[in-house]
Amino acid sequence: MKKLIVALLLAVAPVLSQASEGAHLHDANIDISDQASLQRGARTFVNYCLSCHSAKYQRFNRLAKDLGLTKQEVKENLMFVTDKIGDTMQVAMPSEEAAKWFGKAPPDLSVIARARGADWIYTYLQSFYQDDSRPWGVNNEVFKDVGMPNVLWELQGAQKPVYKTEKDMAGNDTQVFDHFEQVSPGSQSPEEFEETVRDLTNFLVYVGEPIQLKRHQMGKWVLLFIAVFFVLAYLLKKEYWKDVH
Repeated sequence: MKKLIVALLLAVAPVLSQASEGAHLHDANIDISDQASLQRGARTFVNYCLSCHSAKYQRFNRLAKDLGLTKQEVKENLMFVTDKIGDTMQVAMPSEEAAKWFGKAPPDLSVIARARGADWIYTYLQSFYQDDSRPWGVNNEVFKDVGMPNVLWELQGAQKPVYKTEKDMAGNDTQVFDHFEQVSPGSQSPEEFEETVRDLTNFLVYVGEPIQLKRHQMGKWVLLFIAVFFVLAYLLKKEYWKDVH
């Protein structure tokens, strides 16, 4: 038994080590019931992401239904001229050409929030920094040597990482990321940009599982039913067993 435990610990040690070395993730603090946030996130996604990344499991008419918009509002604000209201959110860029330009075709983002998590997306989108050694001139503290440009740079501006010296487990000095320092401002303040990223993250979480909006609404009624049923079942139990006891 001891040998089995030791073997399991040795097997998971590399995984635990990698997890401990990962970047610190910030709390996205999203709310998928906030329709205004989802609308702003959808607008940001269409304007900055949909040119390269598709969301091929999401249809435009579903946005109208879930985000509290009319089909006309979706057509005017979230669709390109060639799109139809029943279409999925596809990109016009051929995957073969995209692979040549970026080294790899940009992935579909339909389920990225389910794969990575809201906190990862929220932190990742805010963690681009200047790096002249990279093809696009930027790198990312969460995703090292990322092949994606910082598409939100006009909103965020440019920033650089600031490191601090810490001792590692062997007692050696090592440089550890501390915070970002603004190099040039963007069109939004840091607070406004955080809110934009939060809205975009909120939208991607919704896209990953649109039915969760209805599930959350139904969940409240289910819990209420269980509470009422518990009271009735308890009273019925007392009435049934009163003569026995």
